Amino acid sequence: MPLTEPHDDHSSAEEPVVGALEAGESPSTPPEPEPTLPEPVRQRIVALTAAVLPGLAADEVPVPLRRVAKFAPNRRARLGAPAIAAQLTADPLFRQRVTARVLADAGDLGAAVVEGTAPAAADPVEVAALAYLARPRGWRELIEASGAAVRAEADSAVVAELVREAEQRATRAEHDRAVARVEAEKLRDELARVREELGQLREEARQLARTLRETQARERKATEMLATERGRAARAAADADAELRRARARLAEAEAAAGVARVSAKEARSVDEAKLWLLLETIGQAAVGLRRELALDPVEKLPADFVADAFADQSAATPAGAAARARDTDDPARLDQLLALPKAHLVVDGYNVTKRGFGEMSLEQQRKRLISGLGGIAAQTGDEVTVVFDGAERIHGLPPTPRGVRVLFSRKGETADELIRRLVRAEPAGRPVVVVSSDREVADGVRRHGAYPLGADSLLRRLARS
Repeated sequence: MPLTEPHDDHSSAEEPVVGALEAGESPSTPPEPEPTLPEPVRQRIVALTAAVLPGLAADEVPVPLRRVAKFAPNRRARLGAPAIAAQLTADPLFRQRVTARVLADAGDLGAAVVEGTAPAAADPVEVAALAYLARPRGWRELIEASGAAVRAEADSAVVAELVREAEQRATRAEHDRAVARVEAEKLRDELARVREELGQLREEARQLARTLRETQARERKATEMLATERGRAARAAADADAELRRARARLAEAEAAAGVARVSAKEARSVDEAKLWLLLETIGQAAVGLRRELALDPVEKLPADFVADAFADQSAATPAGAAARARDTDDPARLDQLLALPKAHLVVDGYNVTKRGFGEMSLEQQRKRLISGLGGIAAQTGDEVTVVFDGAERIHGLPPTPRGVRVLFSRKGETADELIRRLVRAEPAGRPVVVVSSDREVADGVRRHGAYPLGADSLLRRLARS
């Protein structure tokens, strides 16, 4: 088949290919179907074509293969195999250009294939690949002969593999027989050992039977000795019963003597009580004489009344502006006035104060800050301070309690408000009790029991001032 676009640089290499094509194919002859290529031949044709692709001019490379021609050599044949095979089948001119390059590289083998012959020592796969590309007369026979040779080699390889596997199986069988012989020897040795152990066990059984008979004899003897000892124990028990009866008689005598002693002790106690009564009567008459001598009249007021009067006097002495401020339940000055009363008791609703003053902190930090501030107030005033928290939110890890501050948690099922009211009710009448809470219900409840309710802001301002 003549080349449609000959090039000067490839004309010398393409002349034999053109002659071969003219000899093998006629333009008027319809093309025959492509033969079925063995896989090694197909791979070799693709590899030869991929190797010469970069050497072709850009316009000589079909458009589908121009991207493949830029691949690396090891990727060109692997990734471009389908496109290369399709172009070799569909584009005779491209195949001619590839064949010219491949035959030039093949040398004498290529020339022999073009002439339609193949050296006996040549690789059949290489001959079939060159014949497919050059397509001289009889090229299909060359491909079929190559395929037969490849199949023969594959069959030989299969036969060799089968022979190798048979040899391996024979070797494994021989090894298994050797292992079986060794195992049989081990089993015979084990059988001998078991027989020997069986003899030893029989001897031990005879010894155990003899020991059993001796033990049974000793058991009969021990039974006889036990009966003897039981007789002795019965006699000893009878003697003990007699001794017990004698001890009981002595105990009765001792109890009678103890009764006489108790009567004597009662008489002695009566004498001591008479002496004590006489002493107390003497002290009482001395106290009456001392009261008469000091001329002390009965008092009309109790100490708690004096505490209330003192608080009233302080309120009267305060200026009008200050008195108005002291009446404010959130004024720290009123808290100072109440804490100045003798023996005042400050009761604080803990979370009511902390959540109002520093609610952005965690509960642990709230408790720590409040308890520390109350410790300062207790140290300054010397008053009793009790802070009450709701037990439902109690967590471990409280800070050390300052001197003079008592920290309480309500019990399960009880609120802090109820615990505060119990504390107020427990105080004696007349003692000044100051309750700090912004809860109106708490304030009303403690006021009914005589306490002084103040808002949480009064304590917060007092703590901020410290």
